[in-house]
Amino acid sequence: MTDSSVGSTPEYQHTVDAVGLACPLPILRAKKALATISPGEVLRVITTDRGAVRDFQAFCRQTGNELLAQVDEVEQVTHYLKRRVKPAVTTN
Repeated sequence: MTDSSVGSTPEYQHTVDAVGLACPLPILRAKKALATISPGEVLRVITTDRGAVRDFQAFCRQTGNELLAQVDEVEQVTHYLKRRVKPAVTTN
């Protein structure tokens, strides 16, 4: 995971604008968006709530989605989440 605003940011296919929203709304909006995108696609979430940094770290640990980067800028933090690829079904 990248915590720097320097360098390249991950490519993304979808964006959620959660500017001005407080916890838990950024996470809820991201969760809803992740449910609509394909496994492996990247979601960019723009937030202004400083608590969202830890919230998204915990959310990704709990859900298995990959947190590719968190770019901390002056007035906002942009989070890049890669939707988890569903595990293969095994038959016994």
